[in-house]
Amino acid sequence: MDNLSDALEKLKLASTDSITDSVESCLDCLLKALVNNNTEASAKIQEMGILPMLPTMLTPQSTCTPKVANIIAEMAKNEFMRSACVEAGLIPPLIQLLNSTDQEVLLQTGRALGNICYDSHSLQGQLISMGVIPTLVKLLGVHSHNTALTEMCLIAFGNLAELESSKEQFASTNIAEELVCLFQKQTEHEKKEMIFEVLAPLAENDVIKLQLVEAGLVECLLEVVAQTIDGEREEEVAQLKTASDLMVLLLLGDESMQKLFEGGKGSVFQRVLSWIPSHNHQLQLAGALAIANFARNDGNCIHMVDTGIVQKLLELLDRHVVEGNVTVQHAALSALRNLAIPVVNKSKMLSAGVADVVLKFLQSEMPPVQFKLLGTLRMLIDTQVEAADQLGANTKLVERLVEWCEAKDHAGVMGESNRLLSALIRHSKSKEVVKMVIQGDGVKHLVTMATSEHIIMQNEALVALGLIAALDLVAAEKHFVAADLVAVLHKLLSDERSAPEIKYNSMILICAVMGSEPLHKEVQTRAFINVVSKLRSHENKTVSHQASLTEQRLTAQS
Repeated sequence: MDNLSDALEKLKLASTDSITDSVESCLDCLLKALVNNNTEASAKIQEMGILPMLPTMLTPQSTCTPKVANIIAEMAKNEFMRSACVEAGLIPPLIQLLNSTDQEVLLQTGRALGNICYDSHSLQGQLISMGVIPTLVKLLGVHSHNTALTEMCLIAFGNLAELESSKEQFASTNIAEELVCLFQKQTEHEKKEMIFEVLAPLAENDVIKLQLVEAGLVECLLEVVAQTIDGEREEEVAQLKTASDLMVLLLLGDESMQKLFEGGKGSVFQRVLSWIPSHNHQLQLAGALAIANFARNDGNCIHMVDTGIVQKLLELLDRHVVEGNVTVQHAALSALRNLAIPVVNKSKMLSAGVADVVLKFLQSEMPPVQFKLLGTLRMLIDTQVEAADQLGANTKLVERLVEWCEAKDHAGVMGESNRLLSALIRHSKSKEVVKMVIQGDGVKHLVTMATSEHIIMQNEALVALGLIAALDLVAAEKHFVAADLVAVLHKLLSDERSAPEIKYNSMILICAVMGSEPLHKEVQTRAFINVVSKLRSHENKTVSHQASLTEQRLTAQS
């Protein structure tokens, strides 16, 4: 440490106007001390007041600049030194040095900036605002043959790409072309992984997704998949997963997805289809997720159903019924749910046996699978009377729905169970289905559903309850009373925030339950009649008209 102290004293006395041999030897001494004991040496450098001298030594013309930048990079490995480096004003001159043509200067400068800003979003944001991204992208293009510089750029991109504020700047550069070009040159697994780590956060941006597709990244990914599909080594398995996951990510962008779909005739789309029958679980998963992403508009969905994709998904699900892969089950069900959205697809998918295969997963204890299973069935029976009738008569299904309606730890499953229970009644309009729901103790859940914070769920519940009252009021009566249905309706009608359709359907339901003596008595209170009476002046004409009719019914029989 004595040598370090001497070197620091000499450095303080040295002229900053002209770099002498003594300054060079002082810097060498500092670097040696940092290598031997970085923490202690860094503290000593700070204590001796050297940091404020360093900005003036960071000049493009100086032969000492690489060493100074290297010293800063080494010191900034210590967390306690980073804010001191910022306060000493080192960031602006370092950023200026990124315009240098000297590759050693560029490398050490990049290291210094990276270490100073390590794990600090605010400092990384500062670099972005100072325009460092276009500069680094340009460096990558110019010095792609320099391995150390390339790695420095990739590490910087990986850190900066995590920030949302960086995406717009990246999108304005040719980063996609540079990364794809670099990827195509790589043979080593580690180098490919480094590029993947940059591509993944960048590909979250829809503009960059399209740029990556246009730059030919998909072809690179497909090649990686082809090379590693039968690989058993850990690095091959990792590459296969990364490449197929990234492929799915690219399909999340509407424009990039449609470009790759190419009306269902695209070579990429066809290759992805071939993954579904694969024996590799990762490819099965990626294939099913890709189909789910392609199935984001009606045109694509209709084309895919017409070309037999449903059968491939059903065969995949059949392979995963017993002790199956949960992620594959979830992905395949997601794809089927999306494909079932267009009205013209529903009957075709039902005829293909989709409901029967989906029902095989009723015993699943995995909430993500339960959630997608419910959503798929709900989409399938929408407007499909016969299917709703058949499923509504399925005792095991109704029992499971009632059970899942109480899954308070899984709000999504609980919500979808309620919605499917309601849908079975609304689309079948069947007394047998209503009877099954009443006997299965499902009425109370529909009454609770009417208090949901989501208008669509409130409405679905009220319509289903109205059908129950119309089709089998005698059997439902005690369930309505036990669930405090009238109190719920009173609250919905008196709440100013309730939507017009909620108020309307609540009054329809009031009229429907008046055939029950105990319920009739509950709705004939003065408070209830007053709430309905006020709605006669409601701004929505349908609501005000129904309020008049409902009030007449209430007062005529009081």
